[in-house]
Amino acid sequence: MIELNIKPVDRGFWAQMRRLPRAWVGAALVLLVLLGAIFAPLLTPVDPLQQFRDGLSQMGTPLPPDARFPLGTDHLGRDILSRMLYGARISLAISLIANFTAAVIGTSIGLLAGYYSGFIDSALMRVTDVLLAFPAILLALGFGAVLRPSVPVVIIILTFITWAPLARLIRGQVLSVRERAFIESARCIGARDGYIIFRQILPQIITVTVVWATLSLANTVLIESSLSFLGVGVPLPQASWGNMIFEGQTRYRIAPWTILVPTLGILITTLGFNLLGDAVRDALDPRTSQRLK
Repeated sequence: MIELNIKPVDRGFWAQMRRLPRAWVGAALVLLVLLGAIFAPLLTPVDPLQQFRDGLSQMGTPLPPDARFPLGTDHLGRDILSRMLYGARISLAISLIANFTAAVIGTSIGLLAGYYSGFIDSALMRVTDVLLAFPAILLALGFGAVLRPSVPVVIIILTFITWAPLARLIRGQVLSVRERAFIESARCIGARDGYIIFRQILPQIITVTVVWATLSLANTVLIESSLSFLGVGVPLPQASWGNMIFEGQTRYRIAPWTILVPTLGILITTLGFNLLGDAVRDALDPRTSQRLK
């Protein structure tokens, strides 16, 4: 029998997290981005769409960072700090909503496929295989090109291309858990399928979903930024890290801060989620937990 590599969350989870330096670094980076997005109106009261007449030089080029514009201005004289923080709001909101929805869909499909097997398993897994056969970014570009770009559309696209890997992972875990003695005992006493799935099996595999969702957030931020950069994501003139890089790419020689700032935002966010996800995975892995003791 294949044993799970990830154990259910217990009181020792937080103790293990405190022993992992990357957990502290990842949490600090994620917290930094979250606080910047939440308190954007307080940190920069300037409208991210406002164009300042004195926001450009006499030659019409963006202004470098100074006391008034700490991160400089873009080609339209807009404050980059304001667009950076409000862009974090959009990127994080899209990623969090899309990952949560994908986690619910992927976990549900994996539970059903792994528990019932037979025709249900075959049908659900064939749909999953079709989605997994296409590279995620190409699939997202295809849908983005067909559909009218908007924030809700981007969330739907990211959800659609994200749930399949989790469904396949959850199915494998359920196939292992359903053969255990306590599941057979529940069947013997007449427990219904719904009770077994949601009260017996789900608690055993929910940590897999948590680890996957944490690690997947970094990838979702990258895909959303890529779609916005290619013009099929968050539509202009809304502030988005991908849009900011797109708008600054033609002026990177004379105004490198227009692309360096949003790129740094993407780097900090993805690094934070990756470090935090790795720490969560190690804290929930019994083999790693034994080494940390």
